[in-house]
Amino acid sequence: MEIATNRRALHDYHILERIEVGIELKGTEVKSIRAGHATLNNAFARVEKGQVFLYGCDIQPYEKASHAQHDPKRFRRLLLHRQEIARLFSKVAVKGHSLIALRMYWKNQHVKIELGLGKGKEHHDKREDLKKKADARDTAREVSRFEKRR
Repeated sequence: MEIATNRRALHDYHILERIEVGIELKGTEVKSIRAGHATLNNAFARVEKGQVFLYGCDIQPYEKASHAQHDPKRFRRLLLHRQEIARLFSKVAVKGHSLIALRMYWKNQHVKIELGLGKGKEHHDKREDLKKKADARDTAREVSRFEKRR
């Protein structure tokens, strides 16, 4: 079941590869995610000191929590094997490549993050994508109009 998506990421980046990772959360964060208070807008990951951290993920505080509350914008550790971290580090070292959080979802009882290895799009690439979407929308509209006449 999907919790949150980063729709802007697909507009701004060419996604070269996708990888599923776990995330280390506190109890109040899990409760807040279950309540639907998580967003992934502008979320990205970095490899630092042999670990991968998620930045920019906003999980709002849980209203019914006691005195122990979490920081909504804190960076969170992502759970990967050492070999996966080394492979990601070598891929992110290439100029222009970065790790972007694409979506957050439940898998069994665990929260998972889908990271995408992305390469930033140029302005003209974004315009081409918008033109393709507009053409597809126009053709679908014409097909629908044709089908209604029959």
